[in-house]
Amino acid sequence: MTRLAVLGGGSWGTALAHTAGRAHHEVVLWARDEALVAHINTHRENPRYLPDLALDPAIRATSDLAHAARCEVLLLVVPAQHLRALAERLAPVLPGGRPLVICSKGIERESGALMSEVLAEVLPECPLAVLSGPTFAGEVARGLPCAVTLACAQESVGLALLNTLGSRRFRPYLSDDVIGVEVGGAVKNVIAIACGIVIGRGLGENARAALITRGLAEVARLSGAKGGRPETSMGLSGLGDLALTCCGLQSRNYSLGVALGEGRALADVLAERRTVAEGVFTAEAVSALADSLGVEMPICEAVHAVLNLGADLGETIAGLLARPFRAERA
Repeated sequence: MTRLAVLGGGSWGTALAHTAGRAHHEVVLWARDEALVAHINTHRENPRYLPDLALDPAIRATSDLAHAARCEVLLLVVPAQHLRALAERLAPVLPGGRPLVICSKGIERESGALMSEVLAEVLPECPLAVLSGPTFAGEVARGLPCAVTLACAQESVGLALLNTLGSRRFRPYLSDDVIGVEVGGAVKNVIAIACGIVIGRGLGENARAALITRGLAEVARLSGAKGGRPETSMGLSGLGDLALTCCGLQSRNYSLGVALGEGRALADVLAERRTVAEGVFTAEAVSALADSLGVEMPICEAVHAVLNLGADLGETIAGLLARPFRAERA
C-alpha cells in the first residue's frame, strides 16, 4: 500500500496526509472546496486549518472523489455526522475490496450507529479499520511523537495497514476490538466537554480528575454493552485519549466546555468556530444509545441535557453531586 487517499481537508485530514507523505507515500488529499484544493496544490499549505505548515510535496489535493477512490487505501476523515453521505458518494466509484480506515470519532445521531456500522451498511465489501487515540492535529503535523490505536477485525489487513501508516514518530498499536476503540473515541469527546465546564466554572482539578475517572467507567460500560471489551478503555483509544482531550485547550470539545462553564451561550461559541466539536452531536446520540441498551451514563446524560435540552448548568451539576453513594466498580 503506497498510494493513500485522505478524504477530508480539515486539520486532522491534512495532518494525516502530511504524515503519510513524510513516510514516503504518494498521497491524494480530497476536499470539497475547489478553492482550498487549488491553494494547497499551488502554495503547499492549508491556510484554513493548518496555517504556516509547509505540506509534504508528495501530497496532491483534489476535489474529484472518483480519482481519490482509486488509491490503495482510503482514510476517512470527515466529521462523524457526514460519514454516511460520503460513503454513499463513494459507493458507485470505489473499487471492491479497498481498505477503509475510519478516522472520525462519533456516533450517528439519527441511527445511533457507530461509524463502522454505518460503513458496513453502505460499503459492505470493504475491509474496515479504525484509527483512534490521543492526537492533536497540529502536533502530529509538526512531527512530534505520538501513539495511536489501529483496530481491525481482519488481522492480515490490520498488519498491512500498521506497516503502511506507522513511522518512528507516528506509532500505531494493533487491536482487533473495533467496537471498543470506537466507543472510546466517541464518548471521550462528551467527557471532555464536561471537564471543560468544570474548569470554566472554577470547580477545580479534583473535580476534573473525578470526571475523567468516572467518564472512563462510562466508556467501559457502553463498550461492554455494545460487544466490545471493557479493558480496551484502558488503552490509547480510551484512557489515553481522555487524558489528552480533557486537559488541553487545543481540544475543541474541552475548550467549548470551558466557554460554557464561564457562562457563554452554546450558539455563540459555535458561531465563532470553523472546526467541529464532535461531542456536541455525540452527547445526544450516546445518551440515546445508552438508554436503549440500559447502560447508566450520568455524565454523558448531563452534558446532553445542558447542550440539547435547555437544562440549567448549575442545577445539572448539583444533580450529579447529589447522586447516591455507591461502590466503585465499572
